[in-house]
Amino acid sequence: MKKKYLFFALALGLGSSTAIAQQQDWKMVNGKIASTWSEQVSPAATLPEYPRPQLVRGNWKNLNGLWNYAIKAKEEHQPATWDGKILVPFAVESALSGVGRNVGKDSTLWYNTTLTLPSGMQGKKILLHFGASDWRTTVYVNGKEAGSHEGGFDPFTFDITSLVKKGKQEIVVKVWDPTDDGDQPRGKQVKHPEGIWYTPVTGIWQTVWVEAVADTYIASTKQTPDIDQETLTVAANVENVKAGDVVKVTAYDGGTKVAESTINGENAVLKIASPKLWSPENPFLYNLTLTVTRKGKVIDEVKSYFAMRKSSIGKDANGVERMLLNNKFVFQYGPLDQGWWPDGLYTAPTDEALKFDIVQTKAMGFNMIRKHIKVEPARWYYYCDQLGMLVWQDMPSGDLGNGWEPRPGIIDRATDQNRSAESEGYYRKEWNAIIDHLYNYPSIVVWTPFNEAWGQFKTVEIAEWTMKKDPSRLVNTASGGNFYPVGHIIDLHNYPEPAMPDPAIYGDKRAIVLGEFGGLGLPVNGHVWQQKDNWGYQSFKNEEDLFKRYSGFTDRLETLIKQGLSAAVYTQTTDVEVEINGLMTYDRKVQKMPLEKLKLIHQKLYNPALVTIKP
Repeated sequence: MKKKYLFFALALGLGSSTAIAQQQDWKMVNGKIASTWSEQVSPAATLPEYPRPQLVRGNWKNLNGLWNYAIKAKEEHQPATWDGKILVPFAVESALSGVGRNVGKDSTLWYNTTLTLPSGMQGKKILLHFGASDWRTTVYVNGKEAGSHEGGFDPFTFDITSLVKKGKQEIVVKVWDPTDDGDQPRGKQVKHPEGIWYTPVTGIWQTVWVEAVADTYIASTKQTPDIDQETLTVAANVENVKAGDVVKVTAYDGGTKVAESTINGENAVLKIASPKLWSPENPFLYNLTLTVTRKGKVIDEVKSYFAMRKSSIGKDANGVERMLLNNKFVFQYGPLDQGWWPDGLYTAPTDEALKFDIVQTKAMGFNMIRKHIKVEPARWYYYCDQLGMLVWQDMPSGDLGNGWEPRPGIIDRATDQNRSAESEGYYRKEWNAIIDHLYNYPSIVVWTPFNEAWGQFKTVEIAEWTMKKDPSRLVNTASGGNFYPVGHIIDLHNYPEPAMPDPAIYGDKRAIVLGEFGGLGLPVNGHVWQQKDNWGYQSFKNEEDLFKRYSGFTDRLETLIKQGLSAAVYTQTTDVEVEINGLMTYDRKVQKMPLEKLKLIHQKLYNPALVTIKP
């Protein structure tokens, strides 16, 4: 017995030594502000949570942690030596990466790590997953190329089974990212940050992990609720399916089975009788299990979830189109949320931090978030589903060309940009992948293909394609202007005061929204990205004056709702770099206006008596 205790103590000691050594190899880059959660970041357990809540299996291994890195000239081959350690999955430019260096179009970022597969993965098919890596990523396993991917916002997977050998596996990753020197989707990243344009994000910025599956396995699912018919339609992409295999889909309310069906042909249709509808007030989620059975034996099983909810438009008593949730008018009001962090850039320091922004937004009395020019990790949408937060999802812009700032009150403008075939291809491929990736998250109720004409091209074609791709959601074709007569929504940006397009002119075919307004700035000493040259659309010196101005905006919104406004987006959730117009500081340490006061003045915007919908 004593020997067993001694062995356990030795093992514990070895584990502690490894963790200490890893911590000594990494240190956050100093010089900028940081969130409280940065203190909790550890190379021994970096974002350890399961990264894919909509398709859960148990046999997986997280590869986040310290990797080797090197920045070399673009055409150079794999490095013989490494520059140091980088903490994956934080982008190389970020403080939490431990590096804090820019890369640029003339250089290549290289990564290197080793992996020992757990015994439970032996004899299985091995999948290597990347949550996201910006931008062109090529992966090598044991000296052989596993695959390449272009895109900064969508996940990708390589089957590395044939490349795996006994013992340790070597993984090498090469990334090239031109940022704003290229015409790929890149959001607000620029090589020279200023104003509304921010620090580049190069390389891996979401969790890397391996998963062991059977030769026949469920690669993805597509879940479409219909509250009017009380059904859920489920399709599944099953790799290496054999004749006679049975794919069964089972829905649960908690642990109680409520429906079951088998996929015959393309999909299964489950009857969800008297469905519990998902809404911000009642974000009810059903559980879902999919199994592949062969001759009575389960070959593969995944866990998922879904919600019964509907996003649509319908006319009010005055003939004005309104945005509806579950066939009822719900005014949708929330902040422009860009999802940047002072310490991690695109990547929240911890899972708690990732969830915090949503929790805080809910506590302020908002029921919606416009996810602006960025796609978040899957767990962010999971928390929106869980907490009851409506989401408008932007396509990240790129190839800005003739981008323009909208003039207040001017909405009649229709000018498409001429983009190259290669540039168009980047956009189409990634927008398609993003919609596929996020399709199952019920919190998402609106897709926004274009923002303020940034890289906007073939508008009618792209909008109609998006509506056909996903008829279950609304499409806000062009947020902020450059309008074409297509899509479900007409969306004005106006700073700082609330305004809206004339319902008499535009409201008979499309819902009217205020896609951006506000931008009221308040710098908080000790919590700013830089000491000088910070800005907001209108700046204040104290919380009292800021709140008084903001409160007046909500009074104006109440009037506009009665006249035809369906939704509004306030700029913005947090300060971002030199922008100081956030409801919170960039480090999330200061709430600029009290939560209770915000929630109180927001309640009047959700009064159902403001609008009557035609039956």
